[in-house]
Amino acid sequence: MGYECLMAGLPELKAGGEAPMTMETLLLLLEENLSEKDKPLLDLLRMKSDAPEISELVERYDDSIIDQPDWWENARNTLSEADLRTQLLYEYGLKSKNKFVRKWFAYNQDMNNVLVAAICRKHGFDVRKMIVGQGEVAEILRKNLQQKDFGLGGVMDSLQEIMSLVDIDNLMEREKRMDALRFVWLEEATLFVDFSIENVLAYYLQAEMLNRWSLLTVEQGEKVFRELVADMKKGVNLDAEA
Repeated sequence: MGYECLMAGLPELKAGGEAPMTMETLLLLLEENLSEKDKPLLDLLRMKSDAPEISELVERYDDSIIDQPDWWENARNTLSEADLRTQLLYEYGLKSKNKFVRKWFAYNQDMNNVLVAAICRKHGFDVRKMIVGQGEVAEILRKNLQQKDFGLGGVMDSLQEIMSLVDIDNLMEREKRMDALRFVWLEEATLFVDFSIENVLAYYLQAEMLNRWSLLTVEQGEKVFRELVADMKKGVNLDAEA
């Protein structure tokens, strides 16, 4: 099914620009225009780590989502609940029947793994405990921690740009740079498709980024920072007690 009329009527999005409409308005528009076949794809992109589907995976092994029961059991026993839920969300997305959706989840998992590995190496933390997932990039990271580029040269796009983010101390600025990379990735991923569900999903994801930053005030940013610092201190204390 093509979405020529829908895409033609949506305002243009620009990286770093203003959000042209609220997410509520956009979601209503998409709900009215997406086919029943494509709506689950949007639902998957909107899914968060506290979704019922993820809660069920935390408690029960599902071979339609997770290929290796030993990995699932080990993850349940070693990861914090927040990290486990994040990893299971990736696993859920990577099982989508839509190639674009699978690649989107893989790109985010790979980006976060590279950044976490670079941060851990900079501060002397154990990288292996922080890498999530079972994909190619995750496995290469685990095996090449001593190499300057983690053995990912020529394997992952935007590698140097992602690794350079470790030098940005301001967490809000770092997240904005990550969203900028995501924004460009979405443009490139849909460059050769027109008026498809992939175009619609990319538009939604880009609009979500613009809306998120337009709503995030300085006060909210400071709150996010304090929560992140508290979580990091908690993790360090748990490691010290182990």
